Amino acid sequence: MKNLFVGNMSFQTSEAELRALFEPFGQITRVHIAMDRETGRARGFAFVEMNNDEEAAKAIAGLDGKDVGGRNLKVNEARPKGEGGPSRGPSGPRGGGYGDKGGSGRDSGGSRGPGGKSGGRNNKFSNEDYRESARQPREPRW
Repeated sequence: MKNLFVGNMSFQTSEAELRALFEPFGQITRVHIAMDRETGRARGFAFVEMNNDEEAAKAIAGLDGKDVGGRNLKVNEARPKGEGGPSRGPSGPRGGGYGDKGGSGRDSGGSRGPGGKSGGRNNKFSNEDYRESARQPREPRW
């Protein structure tokens, strides 16, 4: 039993179309298209579960990079949830906040460069980092 990740899909790709793409390579156990909880639209990726590891390898070789719906599919073996790709920050996809204790590597000694002010918080940036730079013009609040 092998679980395959199918990425870079067109948002209009249906479960039936995915089945039709993968069936020539072998028996499909399950097809799951990831949907956005709020909008109900597809998120552009799916998981296809196949019975046989050899058939799954053939599907990866045959469909990775194939043009479907104007997009080149990315097909590879799905990794377990915890493994994922590179980390996207200290605490999940959005990360951050004032309570973050993530070391930035830059100021691990506790000093804040010129002036040595840290304000009592362990933030990654402070106003001193931007003292000499010009301000961005603000949008008017109508």
